Amino acid sequence: MTRTEYSWLLPSAMAADPDLYDPEPAGERPVRTNARGRIRRTVRDWVVDLLFFLFAALMAMIVIDQSHQFNGNQAVVRFDEIVGLLSCCAVWLRRRWPVQLALGLALVGIFSPAVAGALVVAVFSLAVHRPFKAVAIAGPIMIAFGVVQPFVRPDPTTSVLASVIAGLVVLLLALGWGMLIRSQRQLYVALRERAHRAETEAELRAEQAQRLAREAIAREMHDVLAHRLTLLSVHAGALEFRPGAPPAEIARAAGVIRDSAHDALQDLRQIIGVLRAPGDGPEDRPQPTLATLDALVEESREAGMAVVLDNRVQDPDRVPAVLGRTVYRIAQEGLTNARKHAPGAEVTVAVTGAPGTGVVVAVDNPAPSGPVGAVPGSGQGLIGLTERATLAGGSLEHGATGDGGFHVRAWLPWAA
Repeated sequence: MTRTEYSWLLPSAMAADPDLYDPEPAGERPVRTNARGRIRRTVRDWVVDLLFFLFAALMAMIVIDQSHQFNGNQAVVRFDEIVGLLSCCAVWLRRRWPVQLALGLALVGIFSPAVAGALVVAVFSLAVHRPFKAVAIAGPIMIAFGVVQPFVRPDPTTSVLASVIAGLVVLLLALGWGMLIRSQRQLYVALRERAHRAETEAELRAEQAQRLAREAIAREMHDVLAHRLTLLSVHAGALEFRPGAPPAEIARAAGVIRDSAHDALQDLRQIIGVLRAPGDGPEDRPQPTLATLDALVEESREAGMAVVLDNRVQDPDRVPAVLGRTVYRIAQEGLTNARKHAPGAEVTVAVTGAPGTGVVVAVDNPAPSGPVGAVPGSGQGLIGLTERATLAGGSLEHGATGDGGFHVRAWLPWAA
């Protein structure tokens, strides 16, 4: 969580100074606020603050005891006692105003060494809860106050130089320790956010893969079942509108309907098997290839269509299976559309190509010779063919011709 996102959780006094305020990283602990929007302390916070308070109180008592022994001025002793007590209580404000607390205690510490313990806690809290910019500004000021303090209130048990060095070492250690803890927390937050981002990206990739798989299955279902069901519709319509047809023709149409229904059922079972978990579905059926294009054309001829196949592919045995299946599906959809929208018209299926130049599939039909009734269709077949050709690295175009016919032309790459 960034500083800006976090600021609405803070009291107005802290949110008004975003350059200095930088909340504790979200990885340290969950943020809890009360009804007024102030950050509530957790049990861990209370324990840590209590330990810091006891440390400040112990240091204050040691300094006050020395003041009793070596200082005969009772007013100075009372001053140290009051200042030491107030500094210990101020430790509880270290999370809310670490910069102000550290600078204030450093200033008061010039006149009273009783705030030494509370000052160490404040310096440590400043380095933990504020960015380096705030530490870089407040640090030199506190160091300057620490250098002045031994001259204003010298320690009777040691020299001024030793007091200055000891004070600087303690301040620098507190600053370094706090900055180290802050960097560790930020590293933890960065690693956690990176892991969360990786999980999110993995979920998105999985969702995208599932969506692409669903689209591929839907495209396959349309390409396969539309062809079979169109045969059923055409022959069922023929039986409906020609009840007096010769028995041989009726038997032939019924046989085509039976075979088409059986093939459609097998194709549907195959697709359902793909949707199931591995091992739950039937054995995979052989996928269509360029070699099965002749069977597709023959099936359409048996259904009463006039189809001319012009297959001039060089070295057809080297055609990859995926490329052959795409050619088959394009021809299948073209024949299905011609059967629905141009019944009785002669359809031409032309396939040409060679390794290195690609394969061109063209399905053309002239305008229908008679009126065409209303045929259900949504145009998803041509959309699916375009997507299929694009996924294969090729292109597909379709549209009406000048004489009222329709053409479908696709180019598919074939590596040399």
